[in-house]
Amino acid sequence: MAQYLASIFIFAPQKRALDVVLDWRLFLIIFASSLAIAGGYIINNFYDAEKDLINRPAKSMLDKLVSQATKLRVYFALNFLSVLIVLPVSFHVSLFFSGYIFLLWFYSHKLKKYPIIGNLTASLLAILPFFSILMHFKFFYSTIFLHASFLYLIILIRELIKDMENIKGDFANNYQTIPVRFGEKKAKQIITAVTVLTLVPIYLIVSDHALEVGYMVYYFYMSIGVLILFLYKLWKSDAIGEYHSLHVSLKLLILLGVFSIILINPEVVVSGKILLKESL
Repeated sequence: MAQYLASIFIFAPQKRALDVVLDWRLFLIIFASSLAIAGGYIINNFYDAEKDLINRPAKSMLDKLVSQATKLRVYFALNFLSVLIVLPVSFHVSLFFSGYIFLLWFYSHKLKKYPIIGNLTASLLAILPFFSILMHFKFFYSTIFLHASFLYLIILIRELIKDMENIKGDFANNYQTIPVRFGEKKAKQIITAVTVLTLVPIYLIVSDHALEVGYMVYYFYMSIGVLILFLYKLWKSDAIGEYHSLHVSLKLLILLGVFSIILINPEVVVSGKILLKESL
């Protein structure tokens, strides 16, 4: 949904919404993204099986219903399909997904156990599928990079909070995350620094009228208030449940941001409804 909304309102605002939705090449790219990300979750779950016994015992009980061998078979099938179905779109897009799948595996297998680099890589992997859409529309304006920077930093904060939430399992399995390696206080200081840094793309987006973010500007204003409240709660928190609540608040902020994309140019929605009625 995020990829489709970004395509309609950011990457191709000059096109009719219906034309974007019915673009078969775009559909294959988004479908391949879903398959690759699903495979990424499976391989991440595969490597985190022991850690999840401590951090997510209920989830681990469900995971045991599916054998590790079955997980790997499904993982390879999803990856194969992901690369295969985008071949009709472009060889370069297929190559992009091959590299993306490799990075997902390398992160789960090795990088996530290291402080800072694991968080930076996880955040990058979360936004990379949007660049496959960028390749499709050949959209290289500052707008998308500022939006991507904001999203990247919010996801990075979420990854750092996840480390605070999963500190017990990470410590027991020798995952050298920031809270494990440097302590919770240092982790909070780093999270605070990244949160303050997030204000930079927000300022650039809301202050530059050439970017034409429309009514979505109110989402960014609201984000400032949410992030300030987030920092206040962060320094008051010292329990796993409290860190989990902060994690959920960031998820909601990201989800709200996805739906706020339609506020960039509401006329697209109106024209889309008119076209749909005419076609019916």
